Amino acid sequence: MAKLLFQGHGSFRLTSTAGQGVYIDPFAGEGYDVPADLILVSHQHGDHNQVQLCTQKPGCRIISNVEALAGGEHHRHHVDGIIVTAVQAYNQNHKVDECVGFIVEVDGVKIYFSGDTSTTDDMANFSKLELDYAFLCGDGVYNMDMAEAAACARLIGAKHNVLVHTTPGVLFDAEKAAAWDAPNKLIVAAGQEIEL
Repeated sequence: MAKLLFQGHGSFRLTSTAGQGVYIDPFAGEGYDVPADLILVSHQHGDHNQVQLCTQKPGCRIISNVEALAGGEHHRHHVDGIIVTAVQAYNQNHKVDECVGFIVEVDGVKIYFSGDTSTTDDMANFSKLELDYAFLCGDGVYNMDMAEAAACARLIGAKHNVLVHTTPGVLFDAEKAAAWDAPNKLIVAAGQEIEL
């Protein structure tokens, strides 16, 4: 069974059943010791792109917003059985042609990592994807606020919705997570690993 470690802020470590290591937006927290087969970077702000923190296997693949948006199109990548689909991410602080979110499919589980965003046009189609998890930002400063993130959760229709990127400079805000009014809410604290 795949496992996901929420490292805090907007950083994650995903480990497949086969032991493949995938990091998403490395920056915060601990747990960068699992050798990476794949690193995903949603955009080039410093709190999402600290690739050097990750221990990398030889041949580690790095897919950043640059590769994900090559030619102005959102791309799908297949990496050793893991499928990564880039989707829209944008708001007043994040340009649509410089940022992406990711949908990662591994071990039969579909996970949406929003990156930094507000509501996007793409989200209207996400309910058809039958996502298992949606990790949604909600700091209300650089991204949408908690109310908009909850509305996105209702629109997306994932089986589990998790609020992340809650407060600038803080790994995790337990009070905000507890107060978040989203359907199918799952609270995952910084440093917590869950089985998917």
